[in-house]
Amino acid sequence: MKSDLHDLQLLLDSKVPILVIASYEEPRVLEMLTDLAVTRTLPLFVWSITDGLNRLGFGEKPEEGDKLDDCGVLEAIKADSTPSLYVLCDFHPYLKGEPRNIRLLREIAMHHNQLGHTVVLLSHQIELPNEVKRYSARFELSMPTEEQLMHLVREEASAWSTSQGGVPVRSSSDTFKKLVQNLKGVSIEDARQLVRAAIYDDGVIDDSDIPEMNKAKFALMDMEGVLSFQYDTAEFGEVGGLVKLKEWLERRQDSFLESDTAMDAPKGIMLLGVQGGGKSLAAKAVAGMWSLPLLRLDFGALYNKYHGETERNLREALKLADMMSPCVLWLDEIEKGISTSQSDSGISARVLGTLLTWMSERRSKAFIVATSNDISQLPPELVRKGRLDEIFFVDLPKHGIRKDIFRIHLEKRSQDPMHFDLTTLANISDGFSGAEIEQVIVSALYSVAASDAELSMSALQEAIQGTNPLSVVMEEKIHQLRDWATERCVFADE
Repeated sequence: MKSDLHDLQLLLDSKVPILVIASYEEPRVLEMLTDLAVTRTLPLFVWSITDGLNRLGFGEKPEEGDKLDDCGVLEAIKADSTPSLYVLCDFHPYLKGEPRNIRLLREIAMHHNQLGHTVVLLSHQIELPNEVKRYSARFELSMPTEEQLMHLVREEASAWSTSQGGVPVRSSSDTFKKLVQNLKGVSIEDARQLVRAAIYDDGVIDDSDIPEMNKAKFALMDMEGVLSFQYDTAEFGEVGGLVKLKEWLERRQDSFLESDTAMDAPKGIMLLGVQGGGKSLAAKAVAGMWSLPLLRLDFGALYNKYHGETERNLREALKLADMMSPCVLWLDEIEKGISTSQSDSGISARVLGTLLTWMSERRSKAFIVATSNDISQLPPELVRKGRLDEIFFVDLPKHGIRKDIFRIHLEKRSQDPMHFDLTTLANISDGFSGAEIEQVIVSALYSVAASDAELSMSALQEAIQGTNPLSVVMEEKIHQLRDWATERCVFADE
């Protein structure tokens, strides 16, 4: 890409002794560096542990069979009096605990004015020792644009069609656009790999390919643990109630997904409510409704006993969310990871600062869905308008919504809702959350299975009567939460 070539040329012009390029696209980087070297008539050498030192571009090559090791190549660079461009591929292991190599690299950098060399360290991930970090600059390849991705998909579809004797790839224009949107954040070669997997399976690009492609895309990012990819994203048909929330999301869907809209893209929402009220299912349904990948941030995996590691884990997780965009980032039970407590040596405060900075400065389309059971533990700067667009209160389901929840979970378990009096079930389950209604059905099914009988109204009624809902067990706390939300939140069901 022209912009990358221009930026790389500026770095070389600035006479930086050490240039760090963290990328999996080694051939693309070497091609760019070769173009620059030829333009400048600058000798270009490339080293790897397997091939030793070789010259690219033009001019005489090193002697055949010259297999310099890690230390030997640094000594050769230091001894070379002709200003040159040296690319060391996958050199990072030889800088960890290797004082001689660190010293040699530092001497090459310190004598840059006399030697004139630029050393490029090229690998998938590079952490420089402190001794040489100040002599370095980092360069990142830009990601392909939407137009380039569109061209790539058409190119691969045409290639598949040719291989099949002219049979075209079947897809709708909407699905085609969704595929391109979800390819953002990966390199050209990775995007090509993902597109081929989608096309060569059956010659069709449809909605079923999007979740599979996003799962493969997440695996390429290699961040399992702190962030998890939620493969099963619910449709809003599986969520009872939440009418206001559904309307809010529908009105903002185009503004979030379209790149040329004049409207500000929505940033995110907070879902506050009673445990088991459907907040987690609603978070999944947002991703399902917008056909986006859903990433769940695990605050338990985020925290680390070593100083600075927790904040680094968060930065890496947020960077991945940027790379996966457009996506939905689900911050589940956020109060467990960010609180106003002072008992953790300031880790929570630093994590909060990192998160707030990212929320304010991000340019990627990562839509936040934060869920919380107790907003009183959250700092006010997190929930103010501007950080998030709205706070929705997910209350215990009302009568009509309870009927819908019974119907949804009965159908999910191959039970015909017409065989049950849903009105009566909704009446006697007053105060039950959606999760508790689901467990009533599960419990009743186990009861009748023990006697080899069919699910019946009496079995469901018995299961309801044998359940103490959370609204009874924690009545006072739920009343306090509802009173707090009345003046401060939008009720998701109204």
